[in-house]
Amino acid sequence: MTQQSNDYSNVHVESSLPKAWEREETFNDVLYDWMSRAPWLAISAAAHLIIVLIMMAIPWDQMGKQKERKIDASIEAAPEQVFEDPPEEEPELEEEDPTEEPVLKDAEVSDHNEEDTDQDFESVEGDPDFSADSPFDSKAFNDVIGIGGGAGGKFGGRFGGRKNLRARGGSGTEQALRDGLEWLRWHQSEDGSWDCDGFMSNCGKIGPTTCTDPGEALHDVGMTGLALLAFLGDGNTTRDGPYKDQVGKGIKFLKEQQDPDTGLLGEKVGHSFLYNHSIAALAVSEAYYFSKSPVIKRTAQDAINFITIARNPYGAWRYDVPPSGDNDTSVTGWCVFALKSAEEAELKIDPEAFRGAATWIDEVTDPVTGRCGYDSIGSPSSRITRVNEHFPTDKGEAMTAVALLCRFFLGQDPDKTPVMAKHADLLKTKLPKWDPDGFGIDFYYWYYGSYAMYQMGGDKYWEQWNKAMKTAVVDSQRRDGDEKGSWDAKVDPWGFSGGRVYTTALGVLCLEVYFRYAKVLGAR
Repeated sequence: MTQQSNDYSNVHVESSLPKAWEREETFNDVLYDWMSRAPWLAISAAAHLIIVLIMMAIPWDQMGKQKERKIDASIEAAPEQVFEDPPEEEPELEEEDPTEEPVLKDAEVSDHNEEDTDQDFESVEGDPDFSADSPFDSKAFNDVIGIGGGAGGKFGGRFGGRKNLRARGGSGTEQALRDGLEWLRWHQSEDGSWDCDGFMSNCGKIGPTTCTDPGEALHDVGMTGLALLAFLGDGNTTRDGPYKDQVGKGIKFLKEQQDPDTGLLGEKVGHSFLYNHSIAALAVSEAYYFSKSPVIKRTAQDAINFITIARNPYGAWRYDVPPSGDNDTSVTGWCVFALKSAEEAELKIDPEAFRGAATWIDEVTDPVTGRCGYDSIGSPSSRITRVNEHFPTDKGEAMTAVALLCRFFLGQDPDKTPVMAKHADLLKTKLPKWDPDGFGIDFYYWYYGSYAMYQMGGDKYWEQWNKAMKTAVVDSQRRDGDEKGSWDAKVDPWGFSGGRVYTTALGVLCLEVYFRYAKVLGAR
């Protein structure tokens, strides 16, 4: 209580004092206040004067020039750096309207406005030297397909790169690969395309003769994509490698063929346009992964968006866009590979597409035999329809090869998915063989089979397939005239359609199996 009374007493005394504004200020008060602050005012004034003199003495014009020189030097020292403000646009590339985009249903995909600028292919960063083992760096995925960490994967492993090609591929394989790439190089058109029916106009640069076996004009976009995959698989990008000019021109051609409204690469003609589009989209996605060029990014993303809207809801793909409900294994295979490449390049995709593809492959696979059908269980591919008059009992295994390779890319493991071994057992019964009179030549099948069996690995699968494939592909390569380095197309069931460009690009891709698994999806 005593303390409490003291507190109240203090309050009373304090409240009885006059407030500051109630006291009358005298001259002495003002003089005292001014005198107490005078030294500090003088010090402040002196300090400000000194600062002004120092600022006036600094050679600001020289410092500006020095700063500019430092910026110039840093740019010269790091030409691969990507800046927030993009460089000037290339005059030859038209500015695209970023406001239009396709309407996408039930899919999480990108608008195509992101970081797009028509800058030079050589002014961006990435992995032009393919120093990374693979664009597919998800550990779970890599462990399954055989490019995971450490000493390589379980199903085929990692052979360490191109320097080991001769040891793995055997004598003659590297020369055959080089000759194949040279043929593709010299038969590229000025506009950057590989002209299916007109590549012969570029003959005479390798030998004095004119090539045979043209294809069909409506496949120029698809065959340009296939040829680009062959160059990309050898380690060439838009700005590095002996064939960088061919890659750059090819990508530019595909960019110019894209519909700005839908993202379609090429024209919507016939039943094959989605084949052509998906192959070209795969090539563009691969090129974007390694270059990270904004020029390529928008083209790739728009192409992937088109594949997204082409898929049947809860299903896969066939010919129609918008989809009609029909699916087939062949178109589905190319679309799966394009989407997987886009995913690893960090483009936006619809993850439901992979589930739909896996469901379709299961649906058309015979669980007893392991054979995968074209559009239903046990149904043959169109290739078999073309030769059935000669071999009525030959079912063919091209779709089985597509299914096996797709299963690897969809994350399935042969140890946990027994039907994959059944797929591989069927492929062993149809080993590659150059047999022009027996209708056994099928570069499409050899391409898928080579990469699928490589993933299976071991003496039981890969070694048997590899021995047959090398004999069939290397020994049949042309070594004369302007056709040197290429493969004849008239003996292939699809040679009439894709022509010599088709068989040569696939032949090169087969020869890249020894090292390209650690590089590019397109050859897998």
